[in-house]
Amino acid sequence: MTLVVPRRNYRTSGRAQDPKRVARRQDGRAGKLEPTRHHGKVDRVLLLVPSASYRASDFLDAARALDLQVIVGCDEALALAGGSGSVQVRLEDPEAAADAIVALDAVTPLDAVLAVDDQGTLAAARAAQRLGLRGNHPDAVAAARDKLVMRRMLSGAEVSQPAFAVLSPTAEAAELTRLTGLVGLPWVVKPTSLSGSQGVIRADTVAQALAAVARSRSIATKAGVAPDQPLLVEEFVGGPEVAVEGVLENGELTVLAVFDKPDPLDGPFFEETLYVTPSRLDASELSVVTTTIQAATRALNLREGPVHAELRVRDGRAWVIEVAARSIGGLCSRTLEFGTGMSLEYVILAHALGRPAGSLRQGQGAAGVLMLPIGTGGVLAEVTGRERALQVPGIVGIELTIAPGRVLVPLPEGNRYLGFVFARCDSPEHVEAALRAALAELDVRLEPERPLKRRLAGR
Repeated sequence: MTLVVPRRNYRTSGRAQDPKRVARRQDGRAGKLEPTRHHGKVDRVLLLVPSASYRASDFLDAARALDLQVIVGCDEALALAGGSGSVQVRLEDPEAAADAIVALDAVTPLDAVLAVDDQGTLAAARAAQRLGLRGNHPDAVAAARDKLVMRRMLSGAEVSQPAFAVLSPTAEAAELTRLTGLVGLPWVVKPTSLSGSQGVIRADTVAQALAAVARSRSIATKAGVAPDQPLLVEEFVGGPEVAVEGVLENGELTVLAVFDKPDPLDGPFFEETLYVTPSRLDASELSVVTTTIQAATRALNLREGPVHAELRVRDGRAWVIEVAARSIGGLCSRTLEFGTGMSLEYVILAHALGRPAGSLRQGQGAAGVLMLPIGTGGVLAEVTGRERALQVPGIVGIELTIAPGRVLVPLPEGNRYLGFVFARCDSPEHVEAALRAALAELDVRLEPERPLKRRLAGR
């Protein structure tokens, strides 16, 4: 892998597209592309990486395995390796980001633009469309990022999903009472644009719903959501939940992995903990899951690249909880291995460049990840027991992602995990047992409460 340091005097307007770089469908969307070699034998990729992302190193490792040239586009300057091989891109403004990427391509030609997390997907889609590179239409990506738009499009295509309603910014008790007749209780209230279960709250009564709406709206506003944005109210669908990783090529879905979530996600908050693959669903249930996700991606007009979906499964039916035009978040992808040792990031990068990735069959055995929950808010002092946890048979790694001295914020206000524990065993049952045993060995210690001025002074 080569990290490319782009020239800094690129223009703010793009150049005309090379017609050889893209095969256009008659409806104007990018079709199947042939890889280009317009700057030599090595493909060049722009990775859009939010400054708070966990994913950069895994994508860079995959790029190294594919012998790619890489430029990292980040929303903060000098976020990686002192800024070497990176450019600052305003991911919060997709149109401005696309302008900057088109200008970069004019002097440092790109073969793919890829977002590693939600925040960059719309910028990547807009830039790819303008440059004639493989990707989804920006409208499809925008729909997947907005939970309300997604629900409406799935409803229009009659895709199985929870009943839902829109809660206006000025909603009071009377409107909440009316919506209970449409959606029923219990329900789940959520902001339309946040992720990681932030602001997602279950309510079983109208009184709880009033409190949940006020809390969810406050969380969304503090996270930067405009106060005039509506909230989404959804029917609570019980039953086991699964997460699915897939990749789309010309609209056709290939399921790469299905994760069970053994811990019930019944609320009132929805902090995920255990992911275990392969799934223990039976063949008929897995078939329903695949069919439902394919229907959802078609309803959203998603056609290319990674897909992460979450569904509830019960009584031979699957309900779509979420579909995202990205891969699984956090460090969870480290549980996956395909063919002769390919990572999920390897598969995604190869697809973006139109390269064959080889066998996409999962590796033998079972794997899983424990996302370390934040049970109590406060300032992190230390996490003890790591060495004991690593001695549990089947545990292959532990990554702590919040440093001592940082504030821990639990759900629903927070949106981060304390860390990740990884396991590999011969069966899903053994993976689950190993992860639970490792968790029992870990102890999260918080700093004692101190006055704010002393804490800011580091005393």
